[in-house]
Amino acid sequence: MNFDQVDLIIRDCTILPLANMEIINDGLIAIKDGKISYVGKVVNAPEMTAENVLESQGKLAMPGLINCHTHLAMTLFRGLAEDITLERWLNETIWPLEAKLKPQDVYIGALLGCLEMIKNGITCFADMYFFEPEVAEAVKKAGLRAVLASAIIEAGDFEKGRKMLKEAVGFAKRYQGYADGRITALLGPHTAFTCSEELLARVREEASKTDLGIHIHIAESKEMAMNIRKERQLSEVEFLEKISFLEDDVLAAHCIHLDEKDIAILVKKGVKVAHNPVANMKLAQGIAKIKELIDAGITVGLGTDGAASNNSLDMFESMKIAAILQKTNYKDPTVLPARKILEMATIKGAEALGLEDQIGSLEVGKKADIILVDLSKPNLTPLHELYANLVYSAHGYDVDSTIVDGKILMENREVKTFNEKEVMEHAQNTAFNLLKR
Repeated sequence: MNFDQVDLIIRDCTILPLANMEIINDGLIAIKDGKISYVGKVVNAPEMTAENVLESQGKLAMPGLINCHTHLAMTLFRGLAEDITLERWLNETIWPLEAKLKPQDVYIGALLGCLEMIKNGITCFADMYFFEPEVAEAVKKAGLRAVLASAIIEAGDFEKGRKMLKEAVGFAKRYQGYADGRITALLGPHTAFTCSEELLARVREEASKTDLGIHIHIAESKEMAMNIRKERQLSEVEFLEKISFLEDDVLAAHCIHLDEKDIAILVKKGVKVAHNPVANMKLAQGIAKIKELIDAGITVGLGTDGAASNNSLDMFESMKIAAILQKTNYKDPTVLPARKILEMATIKGAEALGLEDQIGSLEVGKKADIILVDLSKPNLTPLHELYANLVYSAHGYDVDSTIVDGKILMENREVKTFNEKEVMEHAQNTAFNLLKR
């Protein structure tokens, strides 16, 4: 008898496909050439053999979590700028430290961030930062999937903005499809506040010409939004629409300070939103109108933001806070139910990054980006309702295994792609050295 040969089988698990399928008990997932070749019940599976079999009784197989907005190397700044305003946070701590950063610092900080995300079940993330080639190298080593944008900040210095745009375009051309296709490149203008109208117009021109998407912060700070309105007599979103910047290739982080007209513009232009509830709360920037955005038809993914403002890269924490914050804001416990939140962290996150045909759900033909959650934990017992347990009770440390492109990055909480202890030691030393410069 001829048996189908596959690379990896995950068997005897509960499966949460987050596609047009219900929860599957006694399930099996087969992976071949980095893609899912079967997902369903064990009893219905075709006869097959595999190089590797994960016996996964008591575990849940689900799509890997997608972190739609972060600044990965800011793990090095974790705990340094606490309990102060955004303006002081930026001007007194973050920007002065970033001015001292060297490429190797960013690589080490990014590798630490990759480690933290693997441990927390994040298989794909969107990043905007400096020395982005170093982030790409960290992603390659770690085995994760990433959507990377080299940051572009002008801040009144025309030549600086011009240089950073050139570097960002060069990065995108070089690293598009890097790391066996796991890296997608975008352009990363920081904000409409730190980039001039001329620079933003050039970013849009380059993005359209080269078919690159754009990752930008929009309406994060009330003060910055007020300054833009005072200067231009337009809201931030109205200004970006006026200069023809907004298109369906834009990923807009935060989007807190929006009015009805702004939301209508985002809908019309097909802009995607990355919601970062923990960082927004911690820096006291306000509560985004996520219910209105979703009700209007806007695709909303979930993000952590950087570890300097969060201070963790735990998407389970972000899911819970996203849910309860909206319920509190609207004084309505039915707002953003658990399943909707879980979709924001998976399939909607994939849509926000333009990767919904590849990741975000467990379906035949999609990339095998899968996590196994250990359901045999006190905080996940009893199991009355799976979605509720995942959103309101689970933590990143409940993730047992992390798989990207069919390759096991972590099994039984042990990371396979690099030495955890060495990564943390190097990050600790790098962070201390950075403070001394």
